[in-house]
Amino acid sequence: MAEIPVTGFPGIIDDYLYFLMIDPSLVSTSCETSAIRNFGKIFMPCFYSVVFLTGLLGNALVVVIYVYYEKLKTMTDVYMMNLAIADLFFLCTLPFWAVDAYSEWIFGTVMCKLVNGAYTVNLYSCMLILTCISVNRYKSIVQATKMLNNGKKILHSKLVCVGIWVFAIILTLPEFILSKAYSGLPDKTICTVVYPSDFSSFIKVGVYVTQLVVGFLIPFLAMIICYSFIAKTLLQDKGFQKQKSLKIIIAVVVAFVICELPFNIILLMQTLQIFNEEIPSCEYKANVDYAIIVTESLAYLHCCLNPILYVFLGVKFRNSFLKILKDCGCISQKQIAGLLKTECETSRPVSGISETTSIHPL
Repeated sequence: MAEIPVTGFPGIIDDYLYFLMIDPSLVSTSCETSAIRNFGKIFMPCFYSVVFLTGLLGNALVVVIYVYYEKLKTMTDVYMMNLAIADLFFLCTLPFWAVDAYSEWIFGTVMCKLVNGAYTVNLYSCMLILTCISVNRYKSIVQATKMLNNGKKILHSKLVCVGIWVFAIILTLPEFILSKAYSGLPDKTICTVVYPSDFSSFIKVGVYVTQLVVGFLIPFLAMIICYSFIAKTLLQDKGFQKQKSLKIIIAVVVAFVICELPFNIILLMQTLQIFNEEIPSCEYKANVDYAIIVTESLAYLHCCLNPILYVFLGVKFRNSFLKILKDCGCISQKQIAGLLKTECETSRPVSGISETTSIHPL
């Protein structure tokens, strides 16, 4: 049996590794992989730990602010709250994968099903919520006069979020049902989706394609289309808020592309490799394995950026954060008053589109 180059990857990667394991003709049996294993063993747990701690802090602050300070008053609030919850659940799977990367899967089959399933559910839900945020911002700014009243908007957004979670769970059923702690590798146990022997490669590829489309392509296209129209609308405004709003749009799109695009390109290459009859060289396999480790970790960084890009750039959330610091005794009421006064003087809204963007902040 051929040695599997890198193990310990959640989701799609472990599925792909298992597919290679049951079809060893896809890999070269003479490749030296100890350097790759050692790199992943150090890099992944360290990076996962940083992402977990920073993402946990940022997203937990978002939840605290919505629960105790801002409440759910708009569609944007509902989507932001659900995005933070999805990110938090996603981040809570990283300690398990960090241990898996450092040694092996030691948590058994039941936890494998739960962790692998939770990982994928929250990956789907997070990406679909980002899609809804893009569409909501388009409606709020480009089609501001066509919006429903506030009560109906909040109800609509809550129903959409419920639909997203249900849809994500349905798409994740293969992970919940077929995930197991597999000990068939020569030197370690992995948590992976183990397909029945009568599953064709086309069914497996269909699962990967679904994850690529829902987990990247749909939110990416939604961002490009919606934010292009938003930018066009903002460019017609001559107010102060235009430049700031455009910078936020650019930051959101660039961050998504930098974090998500490289990993999904690698996944697409790996999926296409299944149908390639030519055995890849050891150099090619090593480069792909290194790329998987780095790009996958980079994709997880998006969970840390979401609170900054989607929440804390808004004035009201910065103000709520100051109130949290006051309640914790870190700053005084006088200092808060000074900061809020400065904020009002430097970010006074202007007419036209600026008023729209201040009501529906980017």
